[in-house]
Amino acid sequence: MPASPPTIIEVAIPVRIDQTFTYRVPERLAVQASAGKRVLVPFGRRKVTGYVLGPGDAAAAELKEIIEVLDAEPLITPAELAFLRWVAAYYLFPLGEVLKTALPAGINLTSRKRQVAAADGSSVTEEVLAGGKRVKTELFYRSLSAPAGVTQPRGRGGEILTFLGGMEEAPAHLIRQRFGPCAPQLKRLRELGLVTAAAREVYRDPFREEVFEHDTPHILNDDQAAALARLVAAGDTAAFAPFLLHGVTGSGKTEVYLQAIAHVLSRGKTALVLVPEIALTPQLVRRFKRRFRCGIAVLHSGLSDGERFDEWRRIRRGEAEIVIGARSAIFAPLERLGIIVVDEEHEGSYKQSEGVRYHARDLALVRGKMDKAVVLLGSATPLVTSFHAVREGRLGYLELPRRVRDLPMPAVELVDARGKRGETFLPPLAAALAENLAVGGQSLLFLNRRGFATYLVCQECGFVLRCPNCAVTLTYHRRRERHFCHYCDYSIPAPSVCPGCESPSIGLLGRGTERVEEEVWELLPEARVSRMDRDTTSGKGGHARILRGVAEGRIDILIGTQMIAKGHDFPGVTLVGVVSADATLNIPDFRSAERTFQLITQVLGRAGRGDAAGRVIVQSLAPDHYAIRHAVSHDVAGFYAEELAFRRETGYPPFAFLAALHLSGTNGAVVEQGAEQAARLLQQLKGRLRSRVEILGPVTSPLGKLRGRFRWQILLKAPARSDLHRLVSAFRGAIDLPAQVRLVIDIDPVEMM
Repeated sequence: MPASPPTIIEVAIPVRIDQTFTYRVPERLAVQASAGKRVLVPFGRRKVTGYVLGPGDAAAAELKEIIEVLDAEPLITPAELAFLRWVAAYYLFPLGEVLKTALPAGINLTSRKRQVAAADGSSVTEEVLAGGKRVKTELFYRSLSAPAGVTQPRGRGGEILTFLGGMEEAPAHLIRQRFGPCAPQLKRLRELGLVTAAAREVYRDPFREEVFEHDTPHILNDDQAAALARLVAAGDTAAFAPFLLHGVTGSGKTEVYLQAIAHVLSRGKTALVLVPEIALTPQLVRRFKRRFRCGIAVLHSGLSDGERFDEWRRIRRGEAEIVIGARSAIFAPLERLGIIVVDEEHEGSYKQSEGVRYHARDLALVRGKMDKAVVLLGSATPLVTSFHAVREGRLGYLELPRRVRDLPMPAVELVDARGKRGETFLPPLAAALAENLAVGGQSLLFLNRRGFATYLVCQECGFVLRCPNCAVTLTYHRRRERHFCHYCDYSIPAPSVCPGCESPSIGLLGRGTERVEEEVWELLPEARVSRMDRDTTSGKGGHARILRGVAEGRIDILIGTQMIAKGHDFPGVTLVGVVSADATLNIPDFRSAERTFQLITQVLGRAGRGDAAGRVIVQSLAPDHYAIRHAVSHDVAGFYAEELAFRRETGYPPFAFLAALHLSGTNGAVVEQGAEQAARLLQQLKGRLRSRVEILGPVTSPLGKLRGRFRWQILLKAPARSDLHRLVSAFRGAIDLPAQVRLVIDIDPVEMM
């Protein structure tokens, strides 16, 4: 009887090609090559990792065979694959790249060639496989009954043996933690037959060393209880139920999250919690670990590749019922999903800025709909689009209009900074800082610019020190005595004379968090001052270290960028100072007013969350702007009314849908020609499709040069999402740009820079 023909499968390859590929499966691998697994396949001159999607087209001829099946069990379930196919189709991105994004970094294999020396001294080409994250193992020690004639050793070896005798077994790291370096003693104990050791798989757990005290659910106020009741009722229906939880800062949104999740867990389901920044993760994880005894996994970019790989495997194996993480956690392989919480849903950091340009907040709604789960979007300053969705009945509305324990909102003073450009701290803020320090209160100072000075300028010739790779000025960092580009990290030592005319009359203008820190020390030398920005939190655990210092009262004044505005709970902070409230108003983006309102509201919400009353002082060069005026008066409804009127008049979301086409390259003239070519094609396709899409551009991007690449953009606006996708899909299939021009399509763009 003839052998059955080889199986033919469809495989997605993580390359920037918008198609899938078909391969034959040799008979020896036919049983193993199932959907959701990775396979090693020949691709051009390389061997790469691909993802099996299912049966392939049997009519295809001359197919290459897969080399190996890399997984014993599928990494992706059919439901997850359906979700990832939706992501690829909506964001117009190759499916293989989407699958790679959803899986842990570093697990894929790829081949490369290298030159090695042969035995006869000649050079030969060798093909090697690179990549592939390994499982971590650790030795576990167990004490044994002493063999005849063997006595217990003295010294450290005897202490270790006594320690092991008091427990069933102990991992090597715990023994080292207790006794220090002790490899010779452990080796000797094994030789004497007093202990045995076995290697076992272990997880790299970023919270392994921490101990968490258990807490109990808090008593809810009436508003919290009403919100929870609606969430519980929705969870019991096992149907998709999206809600906006709009609560003022300090209103107890997290406690509502915790109790809603507890109910979901009691029904045998799982929970996913998204936070916008990794700075928020440690604080939230600790709160969850104190409340829940179930498995909790953490996923964010601050973990090592090994830690992320292990957390992902715990989730895939069903060992974690709760996952907490930043935007990439939306792809966590949770099954039986009952609730997705998106904390601080307004944050732009939920939008991925490279690779697949997905928005985790939007994908939470898509995944919740597919999994028939509750989706809870929480914020003190919801997106204008979310607020509008509530009005249209597409989101349920849950409101927490007052703080827990009926704590008052902080008193806010708006200080007009016009005509006083040389002063960092105007008299009201300087006096308030001194008074708060004197009574033992903690203060936060917010300035959304890091570094010491914004730029260096020559007083003689007007020369401004700029980055040669980007269309921006260099920022001076005094501690490192260098000027840095915050976009490409180019830096040069601080010059003593003007690079243009060699005049010594060069001066620093503008101010950043480093300069504000120095001025605080000059103003209040006795204060314990710390700074929280990208420079001080770049190391592992940097965020947690600073936050712990504030929580434990070891920091009197914390100076920071927007990192300090996002969701942190500082009960000891009684004063918040906003050094410059209007910096974000000048960004060339239709969302600038919305972002300014959100940022000020969030920053002032850090004050007065403990027993002492809070006070906020806001310095502004635009005190009459509606975003600032409504923020300082806690008037959310007033702001949304004005902002929605502006959006309706100008035709921006939520009254339109957007896509941005970004073109870049190292040759400015070629990029400009490519942008004009793209715009002409769009106009032709618009006429052919009778599309209602408005085409704006091409124009140079606000940051016209970045990391050595010249940048142009085209903005598309449409009254219906379908119109936008139809035109962009047609454009994507027809455009043929020069090889030197890179095209990025961004559906629902957040940044217009």
